[in-house]
Amino acid sequence: MSQPLNSQIPGMEDTKTNGTPKYESTGTAKSLQGSTVSFHNIHYKVTQRSGCLCIKRKTTTKDILIDLNGLMKPGLNAIMGATGSGKSSFLDVLAARKDPAGLAGEVLIDGAPQPPNFKCLSGYVVQDDVVMGTLTVRENFRFSAALRLPSSVSQKEKEDKVNRLITELGLTKVADSRVSVDGFMWGGCGGEDRESVLGIVVLFLDEPTTGLDASTANSVLLLLKRMSSHGRTIILSIHQPRYSIFRLFDSLTLLVSGKQVYHGPAQSALDYFSNIGYTCEPHNNPADFFLDVINGDSTSIAFDRIKEADDSDPDRVTSSRQNIEDHLVQEYRGSQYYGETKAQLERITMNREYSVKTPSRTITYNTSFSTQFRWVLKRTFTNLILNPQTSFAQIGVTVFLALIVGAIFFGVKNDQSGLQNRMGALFFITTNQCFSSLSSAELFITERKLFIHEYISGYYRVSVYFLCKILSDIITLRTLPSIVFSCVAYFMIGYKATVEAFFLFMLTVALVAYTATAMTMAISADQSVVAIANIFMTIAFVFMMIFSGLLVNLPSIVEWLAWFQYLSIPRYGLTALQINEFVGLQFCGDIPLNGTLPPGMTCTGEDFLKNQGIDYTTWGLWQNHVALAIMTVIFLLIAYFKLRFIKKFT
Repeated sequence: MSQPLNSQIPGMEDTKTNGTPKYESTGTAKSLQGSTVSFHNIHYKVTQRSGCLCIKRKTTTKDILIDLNGLMKPGLNAIMGATGSGKSSFLDVLAARKDPAGLAGEVLIDGAPQPPNFKCLSGYVVQDDVVMGTLTVRENFRFSAALRLPSSVSQKEKEDKVNRLITELGLTKVADSRVSVDGFMWGGCGGEDRESVLGIVVLFLDEPTTGLDASTANSVLLLLKRMSSHGRTIILSIHQPRYSIFRLFDSLTLLVSGKQVYHGPAQSALDYFSNIGYTCEPHNNPADFFLDVINGDSTSIAFDRIKEADDSDPDRVTSSRQNIEDHLVQEYRGSQYYGETKAQLERITMNREYSVKTPSRTITYNTSFSTQFRWVLKRTFTNLILNPQTSFAQIGVTVFLALIVGAIFFGVKNDQSGLQNRMGALFFITTNQCFSSLSSAELFITERKLFIHEYISGYYRVSVYFLCKILSDIITLRTLPSIVFSCVAYFMIGYKATVEAFFLFMLTVALVAYTATAMTMAISADQSVVAIANIFMTIAFVFMMIFSGLLVNLPSIVEWLAWFQYLSIPRYGLTALQINEFVGLQFCGDIPLNGTLPPGMTCTGEDFLKNQGIDYTTWGLWQNHVALAIMTVIFLLIAYFKLRFIKKFT
């Protein structure tokens, strides 16, 4: 069973473990021994800005957590409070997942400072779905074991750990089923609890029962209780659990407006509140009772309000609640639990200087770059294959558009109408490639929470994730559709029937898709809403279309606007396709040699290109390809650095 709150702190003899798993010999076996998390004078504040204009914006500071002190020992430690009380923020501070800029105070692990890579040594279960839903439970476990466990652990040992975990979590029947979104908490909570079973002795959970029915929530907490009874330290925030869940808690921390009103044994909380004048009625859920007291809605207070019959004044109600909060805080600071906690914290910090430096945060990895790359790339391609709407549907849409374009411009002739049709078809192809790339806007947005969670937990490097996403998108959603589109549309339209011209056409179409995709990634990498990213990209592509070379004659544009053409992706693609197609073509086969050409008629492809101000030499063709390649690299670098500097603390 877990240790009582007032027992001796485990691991105080060795203050250098820093959350690393400790083991206690019991005969021939070793039992896992959890770490004690102590927090000292925790203050956390955020800076808020209001106002529209920079010159009129006001900056205010809001206190989220105020002077929190206490201990979280091996066992099941619960943090409770009303909505907005600071539960999740407090949990994030303990787990080293808050921005240290607004943080004061210290969190110690077995009396020693949190190691810079504490996030990688502890487990953290978030409220939202952070598992790959297209993979099975077993595949998600394998992925975690492959990247979280050291390379010194053999593949067989990792597989044994995964199988043992599946059995312990009671997931044998669904081990080879995909993780569903509706049942993500079993997939998410069970999946994240694998980190605990795989050697992590401090596990944090942010409201693990959110979205679950009463029976499933009870099963999850029973599982956590069983894990904590084996020596693990489990710290969770929870809103309003039922009694069968509340009675599983070993320690309880109650927060109101970021301040402590109780921190001690969970089963002693009712007696404490009774001693300060708040008695829980028979058959009332203790968790409901605590929240009623905190909110000023307990039965005794409600009766007093009825007697006074003056609830109509909102200022009076607010003042009354503030008085209750202040009263609860003062009562707790005068209680024996507060005194015992302060005494234990003083023993922990005895002969130790208090640190005022901002804690450093680093991320460490248990596996090499190549191992991470192999596993992440495998998972990415598996996810694509199991998502036919993003892979096979793209091919289907590409074939459909190619057939439509081929039918409209079918069999272009070498006359004036053929010249116009060729230009129209080439313009449509380049524009279509640009707008087709909008699908890549979701590449980093839909998996943002999953990426941030896995990255700060030490699964893989940013470069690994970025390269794997780029490769999977370029190969499956850009290269293959470009090849299919070229094979169908090129011959239906009737472009130049030479091998060289066909492959140059295919290369140009693919390059336009790559560059447009890279720009889409650069714009969307730091966005959180797909719709907003799509608006920005649509505006950019429409603007680029104007300077592509069809809608306006580029040499005729005034100098102070002409430079915009060098930022146009469709311009480089359309120019390259025009050079590839028009050089060597004759469009006046029906005009007598001694005849007079009608005004505005062009007989050769070279004359047409010259009128457009296009350098139709071989170098003129390849410089457009080089320009597209350079733009692709620049956009990808922008996307990478945006992804790298995404805020890592929530």
